[in-house]
Amino acid sequence: MINRAAIILRYKQPAVKWVNDANPYHEIDMPEVSLEEINRERAVYLVNDEDADNDGSLSAWIEMNFEVLFTNELEGWYADDTLWPDHRTLEMFHEWFDVECHTMILDTVDEPIEDQDIEETLH
Repeated sequence: MINRAAIILRYKQPAVKWVNDANPYHEIDMPEVSLEEINRERAVYLVNDEDADNDGSLSAWIEMNFEVLFTNELEGWYADDTLWPDHRTLEMFHEWFDVECHTMILDTVDEPIEDQDIEETLH
C-alpha cells in the first residue's frame, strides 16, 4: 500500500452538454458523446493520503485545487481555451463533476513510479 489516495472526477450532464456544444466539428456530423461514454475512461489524480483522510480534508483539497483539475479536464477535450466556459467556480465544478476518492492504493509493480512533467503542480 502506498501513501496516496486516488481522486477520479465523474462527469455530470452539464459537463457532457458542454463537451458536445463546444465541439468545433459539430457541423461535420460528429456524433455526440453520452454520459456513459464520457465516464468510461477517466483520469486518476494521486494526492497525499492525508488530504483524503476525511470529508473535510478532501473538501479543503478540492477547494484549493479545483481550478487545476477543471483546466486539466477541459484541456483534455479541447486545447483551445476560447472554447472553455468563462468564470469557472467551485460551484460550477461541483455541478459538472462528482468527486470519487479511493484511499487504499496498492502498488503491485516492483519498480519505481516515474514522474512525467506536468504544466501545473497540484498542492
